[in-house]
Amino acid sequence: MARKIIKLLALMGLGKKRKQDFDPGSPPPFKLSDIRAAIPKHCWVKDPWKSMSYVVRDVAVVFGLAAAAAYFSNWVVWPLYWAAQGTMFWALFVLGHDCGHGSFSNNNKLNSVVGHILHSSILVPYHGWRISHRTHHQNHGHVENDESWHPLPEKIYKSLDGITKMLRFTVPFPMLAYPIYLWSRSPGKSGSHFDPNSDLFVPSERKDVITSTLCWTAMAALLVGLSFVMGPSQLLKLYGVPYVGFVMWLDLVTYLHHHGHEDKLPWYRGKEWSYLRGGLTTIDRDYGWINNIHHDIGTHVIHHLFPQIPHYHLTEATEAAKPVFGKYYREPKKSGPLPFHLIGNLVRSMRKDHYVCDTGDVVYYQTDPQHSGSSSE
Repeated sequence: MARKIIKLLALMGLGKKRKQDFDPGSPPPFKLSDIRAAIPKHCWVKDPWKSMSYVVRDVAVVFGLAAAAAYFSNWVVWPLYWAAQGTMFWALFVLGHDCGHGSFSNNNKLNSVVGHILHSSILVPYHGWRISHRTHHQNHGHVENDESWHPLPEKIYKSLDGITKMLRFTVPFPMLAYPIYLWSRSPGKSGSHFDPNSDLFVPSERKDVITSTLCWTAMAALLVGLSFVMGPSQLLKLYGVPYVGFVMWLDLVTYLHHHGHEDKLPWYRGKEWSYLRGGLTTIDRDYGWINNIHHDIGTHVIHHLFPQIPHYHLTEATEAAKPVFGKYYREPKKSGPLPFHLIGNLVRSMRKDHYVCDTGDVVYYQTDPQHSGSSSE
């Protein structure tokens, strides 16, 4: 019996050593073309009718939920409605997100029209966001050039006042950051998604940005009008609270697809960065029942490397690419029906992942002991 225990401990130690020996920041032994070749050809095919069926489904659910909540209108129903409708607003965003990537269809006009309707309805400036999100994908994993939830260099981090640090790294405040980001971007960067003259855009994109800002303004005006028709309290319950829920979903998912893994993952600068290496730092997540509702956005590695793949093919494409990825793919932890386990990942990451070194082309998150709470290890 003692020998079996010793053998088991030895095997566990060997497994741990092998895991430690793998360096996720080392250049992968495969190319982007190798991953592309492993993905079945039909996974690249965009079906606009299938894409539109998801839009019809989600819009029908949104209006159905609102009608049911307004009909019953009691304090047992309202919290359930807020949770469900906030999730559905997030689902609408993901479909508009697909329009922005061109994975919705091959028709740019259809993508633009559907994208504007979906995103304007939840107060997102479609083209402004689309362009900055394209920058995020083109520079994923790059310390300075990434656009979404990129790490703060130590110098910028230390220049932040205490209140700003608390708001950025104390849950739930970071999960309410998206509207602020749309207006003023992240610390260390300037510009607005509504301003056609922002540093985010080139002159040829200004007309698109103006169009989306006008659509956003029209939706805001519609909401003001509805507040006079149904009263501000009813509008807050039907739209305002679900909007906050949507924002929290967006910030949670976006953050956890680039942070919070149990292994430290690299960020890059200079010659060490490449599109492939940056994309391999993204993380897949399992959301249980929510996977289908938010259109499998949790299959994030393949999506980041090949954003033109429609969402309904992402799971199959990921399975096909796993043999190529090898250890560079991190299998997501299986979720229960609802992904409550991700809250722990979020809190731990917020306590530990504060900044990266100002120098070095392969860097990892560092912890500020003053803001690490009980997780300063």
